[in-house]
Amino acid sequence: MAVVTVNLRAVTSWVGIARLFAVVLSCVAFSLVASTGEYRSPYGTWCMFTWCFCFAVTLVVLVLELLELYPALPISWDDFTSAFSMLAVLMVFTTSVVYPSTSIGSPCSSHCAQKAVATTASCLCFLAYALEVGLTRAKPGDISSFLSTVPGLLKVFEVYVACLIFSLLEHKILEASLQWCMAVYSICFIVTFLIIICTIGRCLAYIPCPLEKMLVGYNALALVMYITATVLWPLYSFKDTKRPNPCNSECTWNKNLGVTFLTIFNLIAYLVDLVYSTRMVFIRTPS
Repeated sequence: MAVVTVNLRAVTSWVGIARLFAVVLSCVAFSLVASTGEYRSPYGTWCMFTWCFCFAVTLVVLVLELLELYPALPISWDDFTSAFSMLAVLMVFTTSVVYPSTSIGSPCSSHCAQKAVATTASCLCFLAYALEVGLTRAKPGDISSFLSTVPGLLKVFEVYVACLIFSLLEHKILEASLQWCMAVYSICFIVTFLIIICTIGRCLAYIPCPLEKMLVGYNALALVMYITATVLWPLYSFKDTKRPNPCNSECTWNKNLGVTFLTIFNLIAYLVDLVYSTRMVFIRTPS
Protein backbone atom coordinates (compact mmCIF):
# COMPACT_ATOMS: atom_id res chain seq x y z
CA MET A 1 0.00 0.00 0.00
CA ALA A 2 1.36 3.42 -0.96
CA VAL A 3 2.20 5.72 1.93
CA VAL A 4 1.18 9.36 1.62
CA THR A 5 3.84 11.76 2.88
CA VAL A 6 2.72 15.04 4.37
CA ASN A 7 5.09 17.95 3.77
CA LEU A 8 4.06 20.68 6.22
CA ARG A 9 6.58 23.07 4.70
CA ALA A 10 4.19 23.41 1.77
CA VAL A 11 1.94 25.53 4.00
CA THR A 12 4.41 26.89 6.57
CA SER A 13 7.05 28.36 4.23
CA TRP A 14 6.67 31.95 3.02
CA VAL A 15 5.56 30.71 -0.40
CA GLY A 16 3.01 28.39 1.21
CA ILE A 17 1.67 31.19 3.42
CA ALA A 18 1.33 33.47 0.39
CA ARG A 19 -0.64 30.74 -1.39
CA LEU A 20 -2.89 30.22 1.64
CA PHE A 21 -3.66 33.94 1.72
CA ALA A 22 -4.39 33.87 -2.02
CA VAL A 23 -6.82 30.96 -1.57
CA VAL A 24 -8.67 32.63 1.29
CA LEU A 25 -8.82 36.08 -0.31
CA SER A 26 -9.98 34.81 -3.72
CA CYS A 27 -12.66 32.75 -1.96
CA VAL A 28 -13.80 35.83 -0.02
CA ALA A 29 -13.94 37.88 -3.22
CA PHE A 30 -16.05 35.51 -5.33
CA SER A 31 -18.29 34.56 -2.37
CA LEU A 32 -19.17 38.19 -1.65
CA VAL A 33 -19.81 39.00 -5.30
CA ALA A 34 -21.90 35.83 -5.68
CA SER A 35 -24.00 36.93 -2.69
CA THR A 36 -24.92 40.17 -4.50
CA GLY A 37 -26.14 38.35 -7.62
CA GLU A 38 -24.79 41.23 -9.72
CA TYR A 39 -22.11 39.57 -11.81
CA ARG A 40 -23.82 38.46 -15.02
CA SER A 41 -22.42 41.18 -17.25
CA PRO A 42 -19.38 40.28 -19.40
CA TYR A 43 -17.06 42.12 -17.01
CA GLY A 44 -18.67 40.59 -13.92
CA THR A 45 -18.42 37.12 -15.45
CA TRP A 46 -14.72 37.67 -16.16
CA CYS A 47 -14.08 38.77 -12.57
CA MET A 48 -15.90 35.75 -11.14
CA PHE A 49 -14.00 33.43 -13.47
CA THR A 50 -10.67 34.95 -12.41
CA TRP A 51 -11.30 34.54 -8.68
CA CYS A 52 -12.70 31.01 -9.04
CA PHE A 53 -9.95 29.88 -11.42
CA CYS A 54 -7.14 31.22 -9.21
CA PHE A 55 -8.77 29.78 -6.09
CA ALA A 56 -9.14 26.30 -7.63
CA VAL A 57 -5.67 26.05 -9.17
CA THR A 58 -3.90 27.42 -6.09
CA LEU A 59 -5.80 25.00 -3.87
CA VAL A 60 -4.77 22.09 -6.11
CA VAL A 61 -1.13 23.27 -6.01
CA LEU A 62 -1.23 23.42 -2.21
CA VAL A 63 -2.73 19.93 -1.90
CA LEU A 64 -0.24 18.39 -4.35
CA GLU A 65 2.70 19.96 -2.56
CA LEU A 66 1.32 19.13 0.90
CA LEU A 67 0.95 15.45 -0.02
CA GLU A 68 4.09 15.50 -2.24
CA LEU A 69 2.19 14.11 -5.22
CA TYR A 70 3.50 16.58 -7.80
CA PRO A 71 6.65 14.57 -8.74
CA ALA A 72 4.35 12.01 -10.38
CA LEU A 73 3.11 14.60 -12.88
CA PRO A 74 4.82 14.57 -16.32
CA ILE A 75 5.54 18.31 -16.20
CA SER A 76 8.16 20.70 -14.89
CA TRP A 77 6.48 21.59 -11.60
CA ASP A 78 8.60 24.67 -10.85
CA ASP A 79 7.95 26.07 -14.33
CA PHE A 80 4.21 25.39 -13.99
CA THR A 81 3.87 27.07 -10.59
CA SER A 82 5.98 30.04 -11.70
CA ALA A 83 3.92 30.52 -14.86
CA PHE A 84 0.63 30.18 -12.98
CA SER A 85 1.59 32.60 -10.21
CA MET A 86 2.60 35.21 -12.80
CA LEU A 87 -0.64 34.63 -14.71
CA ALA A 88 -2.61 34.96 -11.45
CA VAL A 89 -0.87 38.27 -10.70
CA LEU A 90 -1.93 39.65 -14.08
CA MET A 91 -5.48 38.28 -13.97
CA VAL A 92 -6.22 39.39 -10.41
CA PHE A 93 -4.67 42.82 -11.03
CA THR A 94 -6.90 43.29 -14.09
CA THR A 95 -9.94 42.14 -12.10
CA SER A 96 -9.10 44.45 -9.19
CA VAL A 97 -9.26 47.36 -11.63
CA VAL A 98 -12.18 46.19 -13.78
CA TYR A 99 -14.58 45.11 -11.02
CA PRO A 100 -14.87 48.37 -9.04
CA SER A 101 -14.87 50.48 -12.21
CA THR A 102 -17.74 48.53 -13.79
CA SER A 103 -19.76 47.26 -10.80
CA ILE A 104 -19.56 50.02 -8.21
CA GLY A 105 -21.39 53.11 -9.38
CA SER A 106 -20.89 56.68 -8.20
CA PRO A 107 -22.79 56.85 -5.97
CA CYS A 108 -23.11 53.13 -5.18
CA SER A 109 -26.71 51.96 -5.47
CA SER A 110 -26.80 48.45 -3.92
CA HIS A 111 -24.71 45.92 -1.98
CA CYS A 112 -22.07 48.58 -1.44
CA ALA A 113 -20.40 46.92 1.56
CA GLN A 114 -20.06 43.52 -0.16
CA LYS A 115 -18.63 45.11 -3.31
CA ALA A 116 -16.15 47.22 -1.37
CA VAL A 117 -14.91 44.27 0.69
CA ALA A 118 -14.69 42.09 -2.44
CA THR A 119 -12.57 44.76 -4.15
CA THR A 120 -10.30 45.00 -1.10
CA ALA A 121 -9.95 41.20 -0.95
CA SER A 122 -9.09 41.14 -4.67
CA CYS A 123 -6.38 43.79 -4.21
CA LEU A 124 -4.89 41.86 -1.27
CA CYS A 125 -5.06 38.66 -3.33
CA PHE A 126 -3.04 40.39 -6.04
CA LEU A 127 -0.41 41.29 -3.43
CA ALA A 128 -0.30 37.68 -2.22
CA TYR A 129 0.37 36.38 -5.74
CA ALA A 130 2.92 39.14 -6.33
CA LEU A 131 4.70 38.05 -3.16
CA GLU A 132 4.75 34.46 -4.42
CA VAL A 133 6.28 35.57 -7.72
CA GLY A 134 8.93 37.55 -5.85
CA LEU A 135 9.76 34.63 -3.56
CA THR A 136 10.00 32.04 -6.32
CA ARG A 137 11.78 34.17 -8.92
CA ALA A 138 15.08 32.63 -9.99
CA LYS A 139 18.24 34.19 -8.61
CA PRO A 140 20.72 35.71 -11.10
CA GLY A 141 22.57 32.90 -12.89
CA ASP A 142 20.00 30.25 -11.96
CA ILE A 143 18.24 28.89 -15.08
CA SER A 144 17.08 25.54 -13.70
CA SER A 145 13.50 26.80 -13.94
CA PHE A 146 13.23 28.98 -17.06
CA LEU A 147 9.75 30.36 -16.37
CA SER A 148 10.87 31.67 -12.97
CA THR A 149 13.56 33.83 -14.61
CA VAL A 150 12.81 37.37 -15.79
CA PRO A 151 12.56 36.28 -19.48
CA GLY A 152 10.27 33.41 -18.48
CA LEU A 153 7.96 35.65 -16.46
CA LEU A 154 7.92 38.15 -19.31
CA LYS A 155 6.78 35.38 -21.66
CA VAL A 156 3.65 34.96 -19.51
CA PHE A 157 3.13 38.74 -19.50
CA GLU A 158 3.46 38.93 -23.30
CA VAL A 159 0.90 36.17 -23.84
CA TYR A 160 -1.57 37.73 -21.39
CA VAL A 161 -1.29 41.18 -22.96
CA ALA A 162 -1.87 39.65 -26.39
CA CYS A 163 -5.04 38.02 -25.04
CA LEU A 164 -6.23 41.42 -23.80
CA ILE A 165 -5.56 42.86 -27.25
CA PHE A 166 -7.64 40.11 -28.89
CA SER A 167 -10.49 40.78 -26.44
CA LEU A 168 -10.66 44.40 -27.64
CA LEU A 169 -10.74 43.53 -31.35
CA GLU A 170 -14.38 42.93 -32.23
CA HIS A 171 -14.87 44.72 -35.53
CA LYS A 172 -13.78 43.37 -38.90
CA ILE A 173 -10.40 44.72 -40.00
CA LEU A 174 -10.11 45.52 -43.70
CA GLU A 175 -7.13 47.90 -43.76
CA ALA A 176 -3.97 46.07 -44.90
CA SER A 177 -1.79 47.85 -42.34
CA LEU A 178 -4.10 46.87 -39.50
CA GLN A 179 -4.22 43.30 -40.80
CA TRP A 180 -0.43 43.26 -40.52
CA CYS A 181 -0.77 44.38 -36.90
CA MET A 182 -3.19 41.51 -36.31
CA ALA A 183 -0.66 39.14 -37.84
CA VAL A 184 2.01 40.49 -35.48
CA TYR A 185 -0.21 39.97 -32.42
CA SER A 186 -1.23 36.47 -33.55
CA ILE A 187 2.20 35.17 -34.59
CA CYS A 188 3.95 36.44 -31.45
CA PHE A 189 1.14 35.09 -29.26
CA ILE A 190 1.27 31.61 -30.80
CA VAL A 191 5.07 31.29 -30.69
CA THR A 192 5.38 32.64 -27.14
CA PHE A 193 2.53 30.44 -25.92
CA LEU A 194 4.17 27.38 -27.47
CA ILE A 195 7.44 28.25 -25.71
CA ILE A 196 5.60 28.31 -22.37
CA ILE A 197 3.76 25.04 -23.02
CA CYS A 198 6.90 23.26 -24.25
CA THR A 199 8.84 24.49 -21.22
CA ILE A 200 6.22 23.19 -18.79
CA GLY A 201 5.93 19.94 -20.74
CA ARG A 202 9.73 19.46 -20.81
CA CYS A 203 9.74 19.35 -24.61
CA LEU A 204 12.37 21.99 -25.35
CA ALA A 205 15.22 19.54 -24.72
CA TYR A 206 14.17 17.60 -27.84
CA ILE A 207 14.67 20.58 -30.17
CA PRO A 208 17.90 19.95 -32.16
CA CYS A 209 18.99 23.60 -32.10
CA PRO A 210 20.96 25.91 -29.80
CA LEU A 211 17.77 26.80 -27.95
CA GLU A 212 19.03 29.80 -25.98
CA LYS A 213 20.34 31.55 -29.09
CA MET A 214 17.16 30.68 -30.99
CA LEU A 215 15.08 32.38 -28.26
CA VAL A 216 17.26 35.48 -28.46
CA GLY A 217 16.72 35.57 -32.22
CA TYR A 218 12.97 35.16 -31.79
CA ASN A 219 12.84 37.97 -29.21
CA ALA A 220 14.71 40.27 -31.61
CA LEU A 221 12.29 39.42 -34.44
CA ALA A 222 9.23 39.89 -32.19
CA LEU A 223 10.61 43.26 -31.05
CA VAL A 224 10.97 44.47 -34.64
CA MET A 225 7.47 43.23 -35.48
CA TYR A 226 5.98 45.02 -32.47
CA ILE A 227 7.80 48.23 -33.41
CA THR A 228 5.95 48.19 -36.73
CA ALA A 229 2.64 47.47 -34.99
CA THR A 230 3.24 50.28 -32.48
CA VAL A 231 3.58 52.71 -35.38
CA LEU A 232 0.94 51.34 -37.75
CA TRP A 233 -1.92 50.58 -35.35
CA PRO A 234 -2.54 54.13 -34.01
CA LEU A 235 -1.67 55.66 -37.38
CA TYR A 236 -4.35 53.75 -39.28
CA SER A 237 -6.93 52.91 -36.59
CA PHE A 238 -7.41 56.62 -35.77
CA LYS A 239 -7.02 57.82 -39.36
CA ASP A 240 -9.77 60.33 -40.26
CA THR A 241 -11.70 59.52 -37.07
CA LYS A 242 -12.56 61.58 -34.03
CA ARG A 243 -13.55 60.42 -30.58
CA PRO A 244 -17.37 60.31 -30.47
CA ASN A 245 -19.23 61.90 -27.62
CA PRO A 246 -20.36 60.03 -25.60
CA CYS A 247 -17.82 57.19 -25.83
CA ASN A 248 -18.19 54.46 -23.19
CA SER A 249 -16.28 51.22 -22.60
CA GLU A 250 -17.96 49.61 -25.65
CA CYS A 251 -16.91 52.45 -27.94
CA THR A 252 -14.65 51.32 -30.81
CA TRP A 253 -12.48 54.43 -30.46
CA ASN A 254 -11.75 53.63 -26.81
CA LYS A 255 -11.00 50.00 -27.68
CA ASN A 256 -8.54 51.09 -30.36
CA LEU A 257 -6.88 53.33 -27.80
CA GLY A 258 -6.64 50.37 -25.41
CA VAL A 259 -5.02 48.26 -28.13
CA THR A 260 -2.52 51.06 -28.74
CA PHE A 261 -1.41 51.15 -25.10
CA LEU A 262 -1.32 47.35 -24.83
CA THR A 263 0.84 47.21 -27.96
CA ILE A 264 3.28 49.63 -26.34
CA PHE A 265 3.31 47.51 -23.16
CA ASN A 266 4.18 44.40 -25.14
CA LEU A 267 6.81 46.29 -27.11
CA ILE A 268 8.51 47.24 -23.83
CA ALA A 269 8.14 43.65 -22.56
CA TYR A 270 9.82 42.19 -25.65
CA LEU A 271 12.60 44.79 -25.38
CA VAL A 272 13.31 43.90 -21.74
CA ASP A 273 12.99 40.20 -22.63
CA LEU A 274 15.61 40.61 -25.38
CA VAL A 275 18.01 42.46 -23.06
CA TYR A 276 17.76 39.87 -20.29
CA SER A 277 17.91 36.91 -22.69
CA THR A 278 20.99 38.34 -24.38
CA ARG A 279 22.70 38.82 -21.03
CA MET A 280 21.85 35.25 -19.95
CA VAL A 281 23.17 33.71 -23.19
CA PHE A 282 26.11 35.86 -24.26
CA ILE A 283 27.32 37.54 -21.07
CA ARG A 284 28.55 35.01 -18.56
CA THR A 285 29.36 36.21 -15.06
CA PRO A 286 32.69 34.88 -13.76
CA SER A 287 32.28 32.05 -11.25
